[in-house]
Amino acid sequence: MEIPLDLARTLAVVIDEGTFDAAARRLRLTPSAVSQRIKALEQQLGRVLVVRAKPVRATDAGAAVVRLARQLALLEHDTLADFGLTAESTGPVTIALAVNADSLGTWFLPALARAMARHPVVFDLHRDDQDFTAGLLESGAVMGAVTSQSVPVAGCLVRPLGVMRYEAVATPAFMARWLPDGATPPALATAPLVDFDRRDDLQRDHLRAMGVDPETPPRHFVPASNDFATAVKLGLGWGMLPGFQSEAELAAGDLVRVGGDPIDVALYWQQWNLRSPLLDAIAAELVDEAQRSLLPVRSVRGGGKQGAPQP
Repeated sequence: MEIPLDLARTLAVVIDEGTFDAAARRLRLTPSAVSQRIKALEQQLGRVLVVRAKPVRATDAGAAVVRLARQLALLEHDTLADFGLTAESTGPVTIALAVNADSLGTWFLPALARAMARHPVVFDLHRDDQDFTAGLLESGAVMGAVTSQSVPVAGCLVRPLGVMRYEAVATPAFMARWLPDGATPPALATAPLVDFDRRDDLQRDHLRAMGVDPETPPRHFVPASNDFATAVKLGLGWGMLPGFQSEAELAAGDLVRVGGDPIDVALYWQQWNLRSPLLDAIAAELVDEAQRSLLPVRSVRGGGKQGAPQP
């Protein structure tokens, strides 16, 4: 049994675009032709590959085919580069990557800018919590990911990036109103906090370490890294901020430390285990930028989040 490459690529475009109509526009085909291609591939493989919803999503079998299509596209690009063909003749290759919001908002993009300046590439970035980005690798949605998972995903390589250190901070006015006697458990139980989203564990972890039920305090949800930091700096609540977003304000007195130990989040780079010069070059830029910007990776329990003493 063989998997026709043109049909596999069509499936990847359908998953990327989310609808058959959008995939048809990108492929310059009719929606009927796209649907017929997917049906032909499903019949050939004897598997349902697409859940026909809005947006469409790949089944487990479909994810495997999408992963194959992306791998072949990357290898094809590398081979054409070996032939000396330029981006003007082949077009840039799309590289899908997953990254957590705080990395995306701070150190991640400069590395991609350098990679793009040196290689014919465009990026399709998927933003998710660092505890969940590895799942996008497993599904074939991305070729590389910034993740808190130190154990390699099947078929992937892993490299340490560094540690993002988060501290609980707030404005002086917020402290005076809500925590006038410091971060005591009774005061923290009533003081508003800022969460990124409902999967954000940083504030919850800090509250547990301070002896407070993490579900008790009122909370704002601000699902964007820079906006999250802005909400804390405006006094909506206290929150865990990395040094990138708090050092200047702490030095100026516009923010103060709430109290308690910081939380270290160890980050790792995982990518498909392919002999791809392009993917390796992108990884090298990311690792280099991370090592300049982040703290060195130390022994963090489980490769995830853990309170750490002050340096």
